[in-house]
Amino acid sequence: MAEELVTDSVKDYYGKVLSKTDDLKTNACVSIEGSAKIAKHIRKAIAQVHDEVVIKYYGCGLCIPTTLEDMSILDLGSGSGRDCYILSKLVGKNGHVVGIDMTDEQLEVANKYIDYHREKFGFAKSNVEFVKGYIEKLGEAGLKDNTFDIIVSNCVINLSPDKHAVIAEAYRVLKEGGELYFSDVYADRELSDDIRKHKVLWGECIAGALYWKDFVDISKKVGFSRPRLVEAGIIEVTKPELKEVLGDAKFVSVTYRMFKLPKTEKPASQVIYEGNIEDSEKEFKLDYNHIFCAGDVVSVDSDISTILQCSRLADEFTFQPSAVKGGASCSPKEEDIVDPFEYLAKGGPSKGACCAPSDNSKGGCC
Repeated sequence: MAEELVTDSVKDYYGKVLSKTDDLKTNACVSIEGSAKIAKHIRKAIAQVHDEVVIKYYGCGLCIPTTLEDMSILDLGSGSGRDCYILSKLVGKNGHVVGIDMTDEQLEVANKYIDYHREKFGFAKSNVEFVKGYIEKLGEAGLKDNTFDIIVSNCVINLSPDKHAVIAEAYRVLKEGGELYFSDVYADRELSDDIRKHKVLWGECIAGALYWKDFVDISKKVGFSRPRLVEAGIIEVTKPELKEVLGDAKFVSVTYRMFKLPKTEKPASQVIYEGNIEDSEKEFKLDYNHIFCAGDVVSVDSDISTILQCSRLADEFTFQPSAVKGGASCSPKEEDIVDPFEYLAKGGPSKGACCAPSDNSKGGCC
């Protein structure tokens, strides 16, 4: 399907065909994260979002990282504004949130409740704004280089006909040390033309899914750090007419995080999580394989060392040379997995964090 046709089809699907989450025909655009996994302060923020904004929400994961106070955040494909309003609460009155979307109907809902949420959160002036534009062309929407601390995106990049442009634009507008934290849909293979041309499968976040290897290649070419896999879940397509089109192709929804890091890496080091992140006092999860227990000395490679020292997470850790002796020291229990299909085939999350397993044998922080 030509790029213009894809864009028009997606606009129509999210602006006119869908009116609520129940209208979706697959679980690709439904959150993979259960409420039990959501931190208390985030659950409180979600509860304050207006019902109409929530009803119009479509996404394959809750894209809300930690350590957000006073941050400047961009939401790619912000839709009705649900994630933006959650972030608005979490960044506080001195933070700033921008949502960009191309769909008039979604933007109308989002803009309708700016004052509602400002009053709900007790802010003297709103810290959130919504702009109309395309996530492949952030410059045309007035978004400048090195502007944002964090970019989030919730099951939207797959809807773009030019993923390379989206990821490159995200890299451009991030500050050095900034993070792209996002959920999206990936395929286990290159998809056929029959799938790529299917309008419903485009709207359902399936037909536009990248082959996961292509995503990794694009990210590397653009300049991002190696993608860190946070969570993944299988996408089930049950409607016979859609399954027939898809054939043997398999799909997953994945939350990745990537950072815009300086060209010179930090050396491998030992790090100690201080335990000061709200609702993560006992442990901090960087990705599925790096879960830092408060007070533990953990050996990390140069990639993780650079992420922790050069991002907003630096204040949450103490750093020391990797050669330092004494005290308990540990490291991740397995090699990092980027392939979400391999990750799920091996049973999903790592069974232990950095310290010794607890009595229930499931691992975790002591």
